[in-house]
Amino acid sequence: MTAALSLTVLIAAKNERVNLPKCLAAVAGRAERVVVLDSHSTDGSADLARQLGAEVGQFDHRGGYPKKRQWALDTLDIRTEWVFLLDADEVVPPALWDEIGRAIAEPTAPAAFLVTKGFHFLGQRFRYGGFSFAAVLLFRRGKARFERLVDDPAGGLDMEVHERVIVDGPIGRLRTPLVHDDFKGLEAYLDRHNKYSSWEARLRHRFLTTGEYGEQSVKPRLFGNAQERRRWLKKVAVRMPFEPWLWFAYHYLFKLGVLEGRRGLIACRIRAQYISDVRAKVFELTRPERHTPDTQPGERRTDGV
Repeated sequence: MTAALSLTVLIAAKNERVNLPKCLAAVAGRAERVVVLDSHSTDGSADLARQLGAEVGQFDHRGGYPKKRQWALDTLDIRTEWVFLLDADEVVPPALWDEIGRAIAEPTAPAAFLVTKGFHFLGQRFRYGGFSFAAVLLFRRGKARFERLVDDPAGGLDMEVHERVIVDGPIGRLRTPLVHDDFKGLEAYLDRHNKYSSWEARLRHRFLTTGEYGEQSVKPRLFGNAQERRRWLKKVAVRMPFEPWLWFAYHYLFKLGVLEGRRGLIACRIRAQYISDVRAKVFELTRPERHTPDTQPGERRTDGV
């Protein structure tokens, strides 16, 4: 059997009992330490994770920063040389483990590596559509930290949403993608993205009013790495008219999402609707007479006021 890598795997989870078995099965025996970062799940996720051989760290979010994964980096006594970030709905294929092993064994390895999140949707791997993206998920201990973007104490999101990792040092890239495949169904997917759109609306509103995304953020660069290019594209898109339609055209036509059949059409329409929701919530935030401090974008007061 292959020896475990000098690696700590941090798996973010909340009510992920459906997804955890496949995620944990793929990391079993591969890393020195596996920790599931739970947030007091009510579906037995923590007990299941322990049964499957993982440690469990319980995160009590009190609003603001740090959020779950940065809290783990700040709090856990991580002694391995490398850290690998996963979500509970992600699976590491054997080929990626082989590539990770070779990469971190190299004495001159960079401080971190970009890993592609290979998009699966409604039971199908997407080869087209441009939904897969690369993010810094593998890095040397002490060499990376998450962006500090919108301080969102009332938004209910205890984990980093679209925050990227800022790295002290050079960044490499691994070729083999993760399998990103949520088994919880379309209703959970849409519900999660409704919450994300509220968070992104507040992020955009801050950018449009201050010119900044937050206290610490990845720099937008057209000719930078994948994270920097993605941030540059967002910076440009936020000011463009007809943005939802442009995103639909980008995914469905330019990135050939049409070749994924009906699932491709559904995914591209959801993407366009997500952007439309974000822009609507930004508009709401620009109207102070309709937004009170104790409500969030997209929410309505129910106390009769």
